[in-house]
Amino acid sequence: MLVKSSKFLSRPFFSRPTIVVARELLGCELIREFRGIQLSGIIIETEAYIGETDLACHARAGRTNRTQFLYGSPGHTYIYFTYGMHWMLNIVTERKNFPAAVLIRSITPKKGIESMKRFRSGKPLTRLTNGPAKLTQAMNITKKQNGIDCCNANSIIKVKRGSKTYNSQILKNTRIGLGQTPEPWFSKPWRFNLKDISKP
Repeated sequence: MLVKSSKFLSRPFFSRPTIVVARELLGCELIREFRGIQLSGIIIETEAYIGETDLACHARAGRTNRTQFLYGSPGHTYIYFTYGMHWMLNIVTERKNFPAAVLIRSITPKKGIESMKRFRSGKPLTRLTNGPAKLTQAMNITKKQNGIDCCNANSIIKVKRGSKTYNSQILKNTRIGLGQTPEPWFSKPWRFNLKDISKP
């Protein structure tokens, strides 16, 4: 059953500065429609990646076949493959032709949990979606969903507006898994966690 479109995040939400979007996605509900089943979870961890000067961002190499959707309109998905086995879900931010996005790192499962467990080969709830590769596997998100418009109410991936979050509810940390990324980009505090929802 679809949620009313007025409850979905719209283009203006994603058209703002990436840091703002990353913070305000916390507490929102990520929804994936799959064969008539709704898989969803509350977003509790995000990371911001901003522009070609951000040496932790894929855009550091400029526009390529891999990053074409990263340069697209805000509110679209940018999904990439990493470590030869994992898909990562990002939502594009700011403006078209400016490569910036928010990586969805973790969610608290809400709907379709049994289906998520099947996609995750029976992993327990505490390990179901507590990481960016885990949540894409649990929601069956792959390259096929790259470039989807999350602002379309009929999209198979969309985000439902959540309760307002306050600074006191948010933890700010450095980003994870950046390898040999040089400073100052390695230590940018552009990862955000929601404190008052238990992380699985």
